[in-house]
Amino acid sequence: MAGLARFFPEATPVRIPVQLARSFTRDGNAGSNFSESTVIEYGTPREVLFACTSPLEFADIVRLRNADGSLDVETSVVAVQYHPGKTVVAARFRGEVPNWIVKS
Repeated sequence: MAGLARFFPEATPVRIPVQLARSFTRDGNAGSNFSESTVIEYGTPREVLFACTSPLEFADIVRLRNADGSLDVETSVVAVQYHPGKTVVAARFRGEVPNWIVKS
């Protein structure tokens, strides 16, 4: 995870459990019906980084939602690193996310 995070200099370590689901694939087709629990490990004002076991690819559209619904956003996959048994993903918010990460 830290290997991908180095490409995002603003990345701050966070530990936010979320549910992810793919909405659309990069070619615009509806995503396969899967949902997976994961943890956002790093965040920037515009991106989140997490690991998953789901088969995500560049430009897939992914919805991330935390347990209380205070974070419920669509993101676009902007980077992937494949490892045995998991995929490390960087995804960019598709819209404005107020109060996401506030830098001091």
